[in-house]
Amino acid sequence: MSPSSPERFRIVASFIAGRSLDIAEAPAGQSAHTSGRLILVSAGAPVEQQRREVLVQSALLGAGSLDVGLLKGLRGRPSVARRYLALEGRRVLRDLADRLPGTDVNPDEDPATATADESLDLARTRRNIADAPPWFGALRPSLLLRSPGDAGSSPNDGDMRLEFTAAEPAEDDEDNESDDPTQRSKILKIFETPVVTTDAVANFLRKILGSSRSEGSSDTAGSEMQIRSVRRTPSAGPNARPLPTRIRFIDDGKPGAAVGIGGALHPEWDVFGNRYRPDWCRVIAFPLTSAADVSSAGVTQDDVLRRRLSRIGLGPKVLRARPDGDELDIEALIDLFVDLRSGYSPPEHVYTERRKLARHLGVLILLDASGSATDTDSEGLAVHEHQRRAAATLAATLEELGDRVAVYAFRSHGRHAVHLPAIKTFDQRFGAVGRARLNQLRPSGYTRLGAGIRGAGEILKNDAGTPNRLLVVLSDGFPYDDGYEGHYAEADANKALEELRTDGVACLCLSIGSDAATDALERVFGSAGHASAAVLADLSPRMDELFLGALRELAVPR
Repeated sequence: MSPSSPERFRIVASFIAGRSLDIAEAPAGQSAHTSGRLILVSAGAPVEQQRREVLVQSALLGAGSLDVGLLKGLRGRPSVARRYLALEGRRVLRDLADRLPGTDVNPDEDPATATADESLDLARTRRNIADAPPWFGALRPSLLLRSPGDAGSSPNDGDMRLEFTAAEPAEDDEDNESDDPTQRSKILKIFETPVVTTDAVANFLRKILGSSRSEGSSDTAGSEMQIRSVRRTPSAGPNARPLPTRIRFIDDGKPGAAVGIGGALHPEWDVFGNRYRPDWCRVIAFPLTSAADVSSAGVTQDDVLRRRLSRIGLGPKVLRARPDGDELDIEALIDLFVDLRSGYSPPEHVYTERRKLARHLGVLILLDASGSATDTDSEGLAVHEHQRRAAATLAATLEELGDRVAVYAFRSHGRHAVHLPAIKTFDQRFGAVGRARLNQLRPSGYTRLGAGIRGAGEILKNDAGTPNRLLVVLSDGFPYDDGYEGHYAEADANKALEELRTDGVACLCLSIGSDAATDALERVFGSAGHASAAVLADLSPRMDELFLGALRELAVPR
């Protein structure tokens, strides 16, 4: 080890964090940060600064300041993350100074909080908080959340004994291949076979050698088989959207148990390669059929919302045999002539009248049921609860006005399992049972937003049966899943909405109860209609404008 290498801090960092850590220099220009198993210090910084960076990052890990529950409240909120780091960094360093007086690293100010939860609560407020010193580095919540296991959680007895749970190796594809030969250890294939039955030995060697697969290698015995499908498509360019595989159900076209492996394959847009990844995501729609308590399946009435929505989606309907109207009704004239010849004198109702009575509107409400919806507002009410209430009120109001309405939720567990549980299909009424299903829905999993939108769009196009079709997405607008985040995820969700508008489906995205920034919603939803509010009632006075704006968007040339 070189005397100037930052790895000289490895022992003290592992002791403070309570787990085995590696130390390395971050890429030029990046601040110090940690992934839970590795601490990256500023490249080329003085030794004293690197030592301070290692101490604060390892102290955060050792104190449990980077637990999953805390990180979810910081993901996608850089300003809150910076304030949290300033508060929590000072707190853990003061505790470290009490434990190890020789560290001689004192923050510039006394800590203002006593626990990590207090730091997070204070960081979310508008109270003035002193900025952290540069050597505090930065927090990378998304990096920590996608690290194997609970990388940022409090240490346990197994951490210092190198008893780690081996994570599933990331899937290889042509865009994510590593050129580093050290990341393609063929020795590891020996320890992936069922012959090695000692978990401690296998886990230890994976820790030492790495766990990436060899380039071009096939699956070994005992590894999970990837299920793929092959279908013939006409020749198309790299940017042509692949046609989705139709969902095949066994219950007369209604959502139910899928035939065979089930679900439908959908593409995903790779913004970095400027191309589609065909058949990349499997979307599975299924009904929520478990027994539910209907005793508390009420829906909040919103008279303002009903009056506003009653003005939209109206189509012409011809009324025959009217006493007055726009044109003569030929059939009524013939009937009148026959009656007169027969000696009967009926009323002379021989005109047709055109009125806007038929709404001709089909709406699919897509509810975000991912784990990110567990975040709470300033009053402690979860975002999921706000969105669930909004979905119930919207569905009940639209059904009362005579529209075709369906309610689906969405969540994901990787690209092979994007779930669309059906709360209410287009052919069902939104009665007590449907409302009870909505009440029993609990958020979990991740948010592969583009695949959820594509799957819901196919259901809307095939089952709505109306000329005007509208997809209403209730989400915090933060797409995240395994290998699906940042600019890549935002561009894919934006592309999915663009595809639906091209197919004649209007899109409206509502963020209820979430503190998502306007610019973040703009990046995800783009030119699609979108709005955010603390509660649905705040949007009710202009809901007709939002619906009509989304429907008029279809007429804009592209």
